[in-house]
Amino acid sequence: MPTPLPARFRDGPNIPLIIICGCLISMLTFGPRSALGLFLGPITSDQGWSRETFALALAIQNLLWGAAQPIAGMVADRYGTARTLAFGGVLYAAGLVLTVQAETPLVLHLSAGVMIGTGVAFSSFSLVLAAFGRTVTPAQRSLAFGVGTASGSFGQFLFAPLGQGLLDGFGWQNALLIMSGLMLLVPFLAIALRGKPDAGPATPGAHDQSLIEALREAFGTRGFVLLTFGFFVCGFHVAFITVHLPPYIVDLGLDPVWGASAIALIGFCNVFGALASGYIGGRFSKPIFLALIYLGRAVAIGLFLLVPPTPLSVLMFAGAMGFLWLSTVPPTSGLVAVMFGPRYMATLFGFVFFSHQIGAFLGVWLGGRLYDQTGSYDAIWYIGIALSIFAALVHWPIREEPVARLAGVPAE
Repeated sequence: MPTPLPARFRDGPNIPLIIICGCLISMLTFGPRSALGLFLGPITSDQGWSRETFALALAIQNLLWGAAQPIAGMVADRYGTARTLAFGGVLYAAGLVLTVQAETPLVLHLSAGVMIGTGVAFSSFSLVLAAFGRTVTPAQRSLAFGVGTASGSFGQFLFAPLGQGLLDGFGWQNALLIMSGLMLLVPFLAIALRGKPDAGPATPGAHDQSLIEALREAFGTRGFVLLTFGFFVCGFHVAFITVHLPPYIVDLGLDPVWGASAIALIGFCNVFGALASGYIGGRFSKPIFLALIYLGRAVAIGLFLLVPPTPLSVLMFAGAMGFLWLSTVPPTSGLVAVMFGPRYMATLFGFVFFSHQIGAFLGVWLGGRLYDQTGSYDAIWYIGIALSIFAALVHWPIREEPVARLAGVPAE
């Protein structure tokens, strides 16, 4: 006799609508922040600020995104995804508007840093993935996570040339205002994702955990802790490259258009990388796959530093990193779901993501700091290679299995 489906599957949620609106939210919220590196030159030139000043604002943004992500997850788990996403979209839009008005570094750090960072946390793809995780069947989760992640990457692909076009055509102030207006679409799209996890046990026969019990269980699980350490490295790479690759390419003597092209190509290639990651993660070992992704990043960065700087070498590096970019997200979020179930996935993945954003803070800030001190990005590139090897080592021993509490319990 087949196992009965949980109530939410019997009731027939509009899964295509949820997936489409969730992907659009991921695209919209990931796009503008990924294009902010293009604004480093124009803003610092107009305001007379150093690269470190602008980099610190984006570093704060990444840190606040991470620090607020567990809180956003708790809010979504308790009050519903739609309300959380709507609040985040409005705050994100307000942060972009205030960035235009910033005349001092303090206001820049509050707007581009605190407000946008918090707004992204409450409207990011992490909440969208958690909504997908509780909506689709367990067999569909890895692929759904890949689709949600790929849509964020498409936002990066779309907003890199869009941001450059807006900069060239309207100036950086109007470009930020236009992107702010786009963020106001998020509350409307979020309506389709209304709802929250079941209040009862995550799976039939499982204990109905409290949030405190879930956190205690997660941080007492070695695999979760190792996953958290590893995701730190992903954040370091992604944030440093997003913000500092465009000015680095200019420093190499190449036209600025290649910086925007590189960021766009990273986003484009990661659409396919994230989809492939979702497929692979659903069929093969997620920990080993993650280790191989990080080793691939070490090779890509090393070769980029060794070959002569040309438009071709920039595009080859961008393409390689694109396939490895957010391909870490589907297996990472998938491991959280496998180990602990979907009940508190938004919260638990939020804590893993906080580590990612600590890495992002350091990648962005150290990039600007070391550049201002040495006039070069070489040191930060080599740190990135070393961290890639570290991440590969910590993912290898993670066990892809449910915790003891869920062992033997039939999957949803």
